[in-house]
Amino acid sequence: MSPDEELVVIFGALHLVALVLGVVLFVMFLRSEAGPGFNPPDEDDGGGGGNDRVSDRPPRTSPSGGVPLPDAEPAPVRLRGHEALRDAHRRSDRRRVAEPAGPARRRVH
Repeated sequence: MSPDEELVVIFGALHLVALVLGVVLFVMFLRSEAGPGFNPPDEDDGGGGGNDRVSDRPPRTSPSGGVPLPDAEPAPVRLRGHEALRDAHRRSDRRRVAEPAGPARRRVH
């Protein structure tokens, strides 16, 4: 058997195994609802099953993490608006630049 034929046989076998596993999972999925453990609620029970995750602890009223830090202040700019970010800050006036005096004259002795 040539190497090419061996490769085709290996890939064919892998595809066949995957197909069989897929069929088994599909059959298990179809039979999952028809199991003996499923009983619809009776009309006299009042319906609803409640929540099995209810705990006996009282609900928390304070946020987790404790007191806010002293530097926890809101940002000066809100970035959720529709305006551009460059419009969020007021532009400061430009500093005046001192104009240079006229050219200095050299003294020649």
